[in-house]
Amino acid sequence: MNIQLEKMKQKQECERRKRIAEEKHKEWVQKKREEERRERERKLSKEMAEKATKELEKMQLQEKAEVKYKEWLKKKRAEEAEKKKKEKEKEKEREAELQEKKARSEKIFKEWLQNARNKPRPVLNGYGFPHGKPTGLCFYYTYVVT
Repeated sequence: MNIQLEKMKQKQECERRKRIAEEKHKEWVQKKREEERRERERKLSKEMAEKATKELEKMQLQEKAEVKYKEWLKKKRAEEAEKKKKEKEKEKEREAELQEKKARSEKIFKEWLQNARNKPRPVLNGYGFPHGKPTGLCFYYTYVVT
Protein backbone atom coordinates (compact mmCIF):
# COMPACT_ATOMS: atom_id res chain seq x y z
CA MET A 1 0.00 0.00 0.00
CA ASN A 2 2.80 2.23 0.73
CA ILE A 3 4.08 1.72 -2.73
CA GLN A 4 0.70 2.42 -4.19
CA LEU A 5 0.44 5.57 -2.14
CA GLU A 6 3.85 6.63 -3.25
CA LYS A 7 3.01 5.91 -6.91
CA MET A 8 -0.14 7.93 -6.51
CA LYS A 9 1.79 10.82 -5.01
CA GLN A 10 4.28 10.61 -7.82
CA LYS A 11 1.45 10.53 -10.35
CA GLN A 12 -0.22 13.55 -8.75
CA GLU A 13 3.12 15.34 -8.60
CA CYS A 14 3.69 14.56 -12.26
CA GLU A 15 0.21 15.83 -13.17
CA ARG A 16 0.71 18.96 -11.09
CA ARG A 17 4.03 19.61 -12.83
CA LYS A 18 2.33 18.97 -16.17
CA ARG A 19 -0.41 21.49 -15.34
CA ILE A 20 2.15 24.04 -14.17
CA ALA A 21 4.17 23.47 -17.35
CA GLU A 22 1.02 23.86 -19.48
CA GLU A 23 0.06 27.04 -17.63
CA LYS A 24 3.55 28.43 -18.02
CA HIS A 25 3.44 27.49 -21.69
CA LYS A 26 0.04 29.19 -22.09
CA GLU A 27 1.36 32.31 -20.33
CA TRP A 28 4.47 32.30 -22.51
CA VAL A 29 2.34 31.91 -25.69
CA GLN A 30 0.03 34.70 -24.53
CA LYS A 31 2.97 37.00 -23.72
CA LYS A 32 4.53 36.17 -27.09
CA ARG A 33 1.28 36.99 -28.92
CA GLU A 34 0.92 40.22 -26.96
CA GLU A 35 4.51 41.14 -27.77
CA GLU A 36 3.99 40.39 -31.47
CA ARG A 37 0.79 42.47 -31.48
CA ARG A 38 2.61 45.41 -29.85
CA GLU A 39 5.48 45.04 -32.34
CA ARG A 40 3.01 45.09 -35.26
CA GLU A 41 1.28 48.15 -33.83
CA ARG A 42 4.61 49.88 -33.29
CA LYS A 43 5.73 49.09 -36.85
CA LEU A 44 2.38 50.24 -38.20
CA SER A 45 2.52 53.51 -36.29
CA LYS A 46 6.14 54.01 -37.40
CA GLU A 47 5.17 53.38 -41.05
CA MET A 48 2.23 55.78 -40.71
CA ALA A 49 4.51 58.44 -39.22
CA GLU A 50 7.06 57.95 -42.02
CA LYS A 51 4.29 58.09 -44.60
CA ALA A 52 2.91 61.28 -43.06
CA THR A 53 6.42 62.78 -42.97
CA LYS A 54 6.97 61.89 -46.64
CA GLU A 55 3.61 63.37 -47.59
CA LEU A 56 4.43 66.55 -45.68
CA GLU A 57 7.86 66.80 -47.36
CA LYS A 58 6.23 66.18 -50.73
CA MET A 59 3.66 68.91 -50.10
CA GLN A 60 6.36 71.34 -48.95
CA LEU A 61 8.45 70.53 -52.01
CA GLN A 62 5.41 71.04 -54.23
CA GLU A 63 4.66 74.37 -52.56
CA LYS A 64 8.29 75.44 -53.01
CA ALA A 65 8.17 74.44 -56.67
CA GLU A 66 4.91 76.34 -57.11
CA VAL A 67 6.38 79.46 -55.49
CA LYS A 68 9.50 79.22 -57.66
CA TYR A 69 7.35 78.73 -60.76
CA LYS A 70 5.24 81.79 -59.89
CA GLU A 71 8.39 83.86 -59.35
CA TRP A 72 9.83 82.64 -62.64
CA LEU A 73 6.56 83.39 -64.45
CA LYS A 74 6.41 86.86 -62.90
CA LYS A 75 10.02 87.52 -63.93
CA LYS A 76 9.38 86.21 -67.45
CA ARG A 77 6.29 88.42 -67.86
CA ALA A 78 8.24 91.43 -66.61
CA GLU A 79 11.02 90.65 -69.11
CA GLU A 80 8.46 90.32 -71.92
CA ALA A 81 6.82 93.62 -70.93
CA GLU A 82 10.26 95.29 -70.88
CA LYS A 83 11.04 93.80 -74.27
CA LYS A 84 7.74 95.07 -75.72
CA LYS A 85 8.39 98.47 -74.22
CA LYS A 86 11.86 98.61 -75.79
CA GLU A 87 10.45 97.47 -79.14
CA LYS A 88 7.81 100.21 -78.99
CA GLU A 89 10.48 102.78 -78.15
CA LYS A 90 12.61 101.58 -81.06
CA GLU A 91 9.59 101.71 -83.34
CA LYS A 92 8.86 105.28 -82.20
CA GLU A 93 12.51 106.21 -82.81
CA ARG A 94 12.35 104.68 -86.29
CA GLU A 95 9.10 106.54 -86.99
CA ALA A 96 10.66 109.78 -85.75
CA GLU A 97 13.78 109.21 -87.87
CA LEU A 98 11.59 108.42 -90.88
CA GLN A 99 9.52 111.57 -90.33
CA GLU A 100 12.69 113.62 -89.91
CA LYS A 101 14.21 112.10 -93.04
CA LYS A 102 11.01 112.73 -94.96
CA ALA A 103 10.84 116.33 -93.76
CA ARG A 104 14.51 116.86 -94.63
CA SER A 105 14.08 115.35 -98.09
CA GLU A 106 10.98 117.47 -98.73
CA LYS A 107 12.86 120.58 -97.62
CA ILE A 108 15.82 119.72 -99.87
CA PHE A 109 13.42 119.01 -102.77
CA LYS A 110 11.69 122.38 -102.26
CA GLU A 111 15.07 124.13 -102.16
CA TRP A 112 16.07 122.33 -105.34
CA LEU A 113 12.81 123.41 -106.98
CA GLN A 114 13.46 127.01 -105.93
CA ASN A 115 17.01 126.86 -107.24
CA ALA A 116 15.91 125.14 -110.46
CA ARG A 117 13.47 127.99 -111.20
CA ASN A 118 16.17 130.57 -110.68
CA LYS A 119 18.83 128.86 -112.81
CA PRO A 120 19.36 130.17 -116.34
CA ARG A 121 17.93 128.01 -119.04
CA PRO A 122 20.32 126.60 -121.62
CA VAL A 123 20.08 128.11 -125.08
CA LEU A 124 18.41 125.91 -127.61
CA ASN A 125 20.43 124.60 -130.56
CA GLY A 126 23.63 125.02 -128.63
CA TYR A 127 24.92 121.66 -129.71
CA GLY A 128 26.71 121.31 -126.44
CA PHE A 129 28.48 124.69 -126.61
CA PRO A 130 27.79 127.40 -124.10
CA HIS A 131 25.61 130.05 -125.65
CA GLY A 132 25.92 128.22 -128.99
CA LYS A 133 29.56 129.24 -129.61
CA PRO A 134 32.73 127.22 -129.14
CA THR A 135 34.88 128.57 -126.36
CA GLY A 136 38.19 127.57 -124.88
CA LEU A 137 39.62 124.66 -126.78
CA CYS A 138 39.34 124.62 -130.51
CA PHE A 139 37.91 121.53 -132.07
CA TYR A 140 39.07 120.84 -135.59
CA TYR A 141 36.53 118.27 -136.47
CA THR A 142 33.53 120.09 -135.24
CA TYR A 143 30.99 120.89 -137.89
CA VAL A 144 28.05 123.00 -137.10
CA VAL A 145 25.03 121.91 -139.04
CA THR A 146 22.57 124.69 -139.78
